[in-house]
Amino acid sequence: MKATHFLFGIATGALVGATTVLLSTPQSGGELRSSIKSTSLDVKDKLSDVKSHLQSLKSSISLLSKESKEVVPATIDDLKISIAQWKSETAPIQQQLQSEINSIQQALEELEKTLPKP
Repeated sequence: MKATHFLFGIATGALVGATTVLLSTPQSGGELRSSIKSTSLDVKDKLSDVKSHLQSLKSSISLLSKESKEVVPATIDDLKISIAQWKSETAPIQQQLQSEINSIQQALEELEKTLPKP
């Protein structure tokens, strides 16, 4: 469903509702005409406000889309660089830990050999 159809439906409903209320209330001809005139001016003002808000929203969404097209790839590249740097910084530590684990395993194997078997 398109937003224009939705907004057109809301505007039509508001106009029909306002017209129904105006025509169903007991008023003289002059009062009815002035009431219709003021109501139509109010509806026009509200529709122009809605239109300006929609244009503002459209421009905000457009700006956000453009900025995200620029920012997201740069952020992804920065993250890739940070991860690569972290890997290179932690590689020596990982190797050291692996050698310590190997030496612990060898020490355990030697201990098992020296322990008497039941």
